[in-house]
Amino acid sequence: MKKAMGLFIALAVMLFATQVFAATVYPLDKATMLAGAKFDFKVEFDTVVRPQDVQVTINGRNYAEVLGATGSWMEERLADGSSATALIVRDVALANDNYTVRVKTAGGTDRVDWTVFPPSGQAKAKNVIVLIADGLSVGHRTAARLISKGNVEGTSQGVLNMDRMERLGMLGTSSVDAITVDSANSMSAYMTGHKSSINAIGVYADRTEDPFDDPKQENIAELLRRTTGKSIGIVSDAELEDATPAAVVAHTRRRAEKAEIVKAFAAIEPEVLLGGGASYFLPQSVTGSKRKDDIDFIKEFSRKGYAVVTSNTELTSLDKDSMPEKLLGLFHPGNMDGALDRLFLKKNTVPKYPDQPDLTMMTKVALDILSRNDEGFFLMVEAGSVDKFAHPMDWERSVYDTIMFDQVVGIAQQFMKSNPDTLLIVTGDHTHSISVYGTVDDEKEVVASIRDKVGTYANAGFPNYADKNGDGYPDDVYPTKRLAVGFGNHPDYYESFAPHLEGTFTPAVKDENGRYVANEAYDKDGALFMQGNLSYDESQEVHSVDDQILSMSGPGSEQVKAYQENTATFRYIVEALGIDPRS
Repeated sequence: MKKAMGLFIALAVMLFATQVFAATVYPLDKATMLAGAKFDFKVEFDTVVRPQDVQVTINGRNYAEVLGATGSWMEERLADGSSATALIVRDVALANDNYTVRVKTAGGTDRVDWTVFPPSGQAKAKNVIVLIADGLSVGHRTAARLISKGNVEGTSQGVLNMDRMERLGMLGTSSVDAITVDSANSMSAYMTGHKSSINAIGVYADRTEDPFDDPKQENIAELLRRTTGKSIGIVSDAELEDATPAAVVAHTRRRAEKAEIVKAFAAIEPEVLLGGGASYFLPQSVTGSKRKDDIDFIKEFSRKGYAVVTSNTELTSLDKDSMPEKLLGLFHPGNMDGALDRLFLKKNTVPKYPDQPDLTMMTKVALDILSRNDEGFFLMVEAGSVDKFAHPMDWERSVYDTIMFDQVVGIAQQFMKSNPDTLLIVTGDHTHSISVYGTVDDEKEVVASIRDKVGTYANAGFPNYADKNGDGYPDDVYPTKRLAVGFGNHPDYYESFAPHLEGTFTPAVKDENGRYVANEAYDKDGALFMQGNLSYDESQEVHSVDDQILSMSGPGSEQVKAYQENTATFRYIVEALGIDPRS
């Protein structure tokens, strides 16, 4: 009888122990935070627990004493239909120190460690300019230099503006939930200093379905508004609601919540907001709107004192000596067209929207407005189409936008000459598997296949792009001897070794079974069938896990290291600006 009773008690204890324990603590283990910056603290349990059966401590003290607030205990519905308990405390901050969080239940103790770093104490820079070429990779830079500057007898005939940056390091870009990354959580790391999950912006992705209740971290725009009088500028040739520009201001588990992201822009009120994505600013009653409500955000911004422009003509007509204090520019319902189409081919949506500004012009106007603030500014400029053309492996379009981005870098460098109190950061949010491996020569005799046109090693020689008018772009995207460029990952597709003059490449389409297979529209003129190495669920090339290059110039740039996690970029920004949110 005693043995039976003892066995029963032992089994009961084991069962309780396996059912009750803390599953996840947010912020996560190894999180690094700015002292005084706000965040949400959350503990998720794997089952229903009573608060009196749980002990949550920070550095050995009750969590509420350390955080200065008592949290809310709530029951959450899990994906399998069961329930579990969570503890959450919103909008808290910590002093600089090392912190250990312990969550003790009958099942054991879970532990995470945080590092909270102090403000730098003194501003090194008045202004910070962050230039992001979405998806920028070493292959993009190499191809842009080759077709823009040329190479003779092994020596580049010029360098890119980004090659002139003072300091260089590498960034690790992996996510909380995978070694891979997307623009949402990678840019979020830059803007908050916290890692996150794919598709998440300014939050830790918790287990709830609501995309707006996840634990938040204060982003750079919120910090600037709360602690400084600096101006804020956001410029992109993608939709302004797209992941990279959105990460400056927004908090959501799903980057696709673009209509709600516009509300975040309205709440922050950046002094300059220029790009595409007009469809999400228009009320649902307007043709082309992508909103599901009646809010007219163009009118809302106008009421807040913004001048509104919708074309390159209007943008360039602004008087430099009497620029508006606030400017909203919306130049396309969706993503703006890339440089190759706008400036040369006039394809894609250029015939419908022929008066779109260049990213260089948008940057110049932004600097003209923001630099009027004696307290300084923060400006983020994104060349979004570098990524958007890399995905369909339309490398010429992607590299032309890399050249355009490099011209933006040159504009920022020129600004720094008369404003040396400016920190310039140049990078991408993630990489692609793009690589230059030789040349394609149309004058070569084709014996068995167009593969005979491809030259490698000594047979590669040099391409014959030319830039006689000195605009930085090749005069002809389709010379007789071109770069041979490939991607390390891809779906099935047909390779013709020729630029897609008719419009952006569409490598794969769905078959009758819903799988992505090679687009037969390109099966002509001897094109090669290229067997894919991705799942049949993928229609395009995907991001690579390669490290990202981080280039910095100006006061504060000495912080860059040979290697750092992407979250370090946030620290470089706030320390350079001397942001102190503790008061």
